[in-house]
Amino acid sequence: MKKYIFLAVGLLFNLSVIQAQDRSMPSPGPAPTVNVGKPVTFTLNNGLKVLIVENNKLPRVSYNLTIDVTPYTEGKTKGVSDMVGQMLGTGTRKMAKDEFNEEVDFLGAKVYFNSNGAYATSLSKYSDRVLELMADAVTNPVFRQEELDDNRNRAIEGLKAQEKNTSAIASRVENALTYGVNHPKGEFITAETLNNITLNDISVNYHTYFVPGNAYLVIVGDVDAKKMKKQVDKYFGKWKRAIAPNVSFAEPKNLQYTQINFVNVPNAVQSEIRVVNTVDLKYNDKDYFAVLLANQILGGGGEGRLFLNLREDKAWTYGAYSSVGAGRYTTKFRATTSVRNAVTDSAVVEILNELNKIRNEKVTKTELDLAKAKYIGNFVIQVQKPETVAGYALNTALNNLPDDYYENFIKNINAVTIDDVQRVAKKYFLADNARIVIAGKAQEVLPNLEKTAAKEKIAIFYFDAFGAKVDKPEVNREIPAGVTATSVLNDYLKAIGGTAKLKTVKTLLVADSGTIQGQPIEITTMYSADGKLNMITKSLGQVLSRQVFNGTTGAIIQGGQTIPMPEATIKELKGRPIFVEEQLLQAGAKLTALETLDNKDVYVVTLDNKTYYYDAQTKLKVAEKTEVEQNGQKIATMSYFTKYTDVKGIKFPFETDRELGPGFSIKLLTNSVQINEGVNQNDFKF
Repeated sequence: MKKYIFLAVGLLFNLSVIQAQDRSMPSPGPAPTVNVGKPVTFTLNNGLKVLIVENNKLPRVSYNLTIDVTPYTEGKTKGVSDMVGQMLGTGTRKMAKDEFNEEVDFLGAKVYFNSNGAYATSLSKYSDRVLELMADAVTNPVFRQEELDDNRNRAIEGLKAQEKNTSAIASRVENALTYGVNHPKGEFITAETLNNITLNDISVNYHTYFVPGNAYLVIVGDVDAKKMKKQVDKYFGKWKRAIAPNVSFAEPKNLQYTQINFVNVPNAVQSEIRVVNTVDLKYNDKDYFAVLLANQILGGGGEGRLFLNLREDKAWTYGAYSSVGAGRYTTKFRATTSVRNAVTDSAVVEILNELNKIRNEKVTKTELDLAKAKYIGNFVIQVQKPETVAGYALNTALNNLPDDYYENFIKNINAVTIDDVQRVAKKYFLADNARIVIAGKAQEVLPNLEKTAAKEKIAIFYFDAFGAKVDKPEVNREIPAGVTATSVLNDYLKAIGGTAKLKTVKTLLVADSGTIQGQPIEITTMYSADGKLNMITKSLGQVLSRQVFNGTTGAIIQGGQTIPMPEATIKELKGRPIFVEEQLLQAGAKLTALETLDNKDVYVVTLDNKTYYYDAQTKLKVAEKTEVEQNGQKIATMSYFTKYTDVKGIKFPFETDRELGPGFSIKLLTNSVQINEGVNQNDFKF
């Protein structure tokens, strides 16, 4: 079926606009002087440390509670701390969940909780009550089994949604291999660990780690420090004194030599590449500001070398970036990008080239000046925000920084030299000891990647989606004798009901629903056997767009405007049945491979810019890939079809998962299918 063609193209266009907005900075001007507000500090008897920054510019106040504990592993109950954070605010010994939420809404406030603390903001005239509500939720929680069950079920559903997500798989394996699965930053949540969590585990974790002796409360806004001190003591003073255990763990070590860690993701339409090494960088290290600028030049944004190389020059990706962490515990440097499977090996080479270049050659004065200008500009803008001031105050306390650390931020940035950049690049960007994590489709990636790795003398090791070592994936499997593109397509047509049954379909009406980035949508699609289409997209009862093809021409009606349908789309739609295109695919279609998808053998059939995947056992179509060119980039979208259901003798997939871009997907559930009813020719007019 050609469902959601126009929806996908529109969403991809919007994504490309958003991702392409990062561009070069103007020339730097004279360095401004900033004055970061100094906090009033005190400590309650129970150990809670409080920092208050008065800011009377706006009648608002914010509270940021941070629980600062040594990272620890959760083992067989990984996810328990996340569950604690989600269950805070779902009822206290004084207030029921609904009562709590209703009062927060009534006050126009916002109150959030997580495993590391809580955050609240409101108008200053309601600040006392909002602080009381937040404190009540933090210090007097009631953990109920039904809340644990609900949160666990949602978490498991979230894990299921990520099973085919190449980016999520790459991130999990990256951390597992970089830190080790027994390290706090390397262990990961699974459905099994979530199911192991009991209500007692929730209580024990809360009383052990969510304690005032390790807590900081930062208050910023239109408040009086003296009055606020009394309020904090009133609402948090009864929080039982306790200090979290100071655990230890083995520090991760970098590799002795650069290697590729490959993860086969059979459904991947592009590869996720992560070039990683661990770093030990503190905020008060003499290298810190030079590392910031070195990273900015390498891959800190749209003007970074990685972006200019892989996107602007090669057009292989929407973006390529790098980042480097800092803090009391070991973090990592990483360079990342998502590229088409066909250019994965070339992208790896270019990333390593850029790493070696910044290590072995001096950056230009222009590059350094632009990097300084961006950091200083962002710093001056951010320091005007109360939440930034709160973050600076907390960071100063957590990392034992000098009181004037942020007043001297601009001076320290400007003091960095070209030689400093090269020195820290050699020290922290370890091109010769890099772990290159690649998650991609082995069938399309490995042949070229192995050749390139051999040429560059880089070893390749293979891992599953959870970081366990495995054998090299099998590629180029032999297709059984007698199986052809025509036989696969004919088997599919028989499996869904047969061509005779399909010919009885004159019109079709399909009603779907789903969510896009949390926004509910409804899609009603009308088809006719002579190739006409009308797709109506709604959200919360409001029509967002109507996309119509009358067999000859088409239009997209949106926001009161009628936009002609692109000629390429019209050409694709003309002369083809929109309902089951397999009826006309035999001419020119090629059977290209026998692969494994979701642990099932599938036959791969290609035609033009489309790739179709058919289950070798059930004969049903389980997936479909479409490649389009947009803004000079080749974009691939993947759709997965499940839960085939019989409607009047014809099987339809009642669940469709569609990946529209990196980290952007939509799941559509079919609510109803009507054959030869509910559609007339007027529906295809515009």
